[in-house]
Amino acid sequence: MNKTKKKINISVFLDDSGKISQVPVPTRTKIPILNYLASKFEEDRIYNEKEVNEIINRWHTFGDYFILRRLLIDYKFLKRTRNGEKYWVAKEDDEKEGGI
Repeated sequence: MNKTKKKINISVFLDDSGKISQVPVPTRTKIPILNYLASKFEEDRIYNEKEVNEIINRWHTFGDYFILRRLLIDYKFLKRTRNGEKYWVAKEDDEKEGGI
């Protein structure tokens, strides 16, 4: 059995300017879309909620930054403090060190 993961073509979920036009339902296609969106954030930078929302709004077309922000957190692409005051790009060692 081939253990290499099949690369998912996310272009069907993007408009002509590279903005996310829809969030796919299956996790196997949702994760590449979230990874694409997470790549729009700088690593090693702390964001406030307003900045996170602004970045998400720049990269989607359907006006629901709430769902995208929640998915980025749920799928562990972004981390945040308990009070939602600070956000950052998740790293593997965040789990070990307890985050920022």
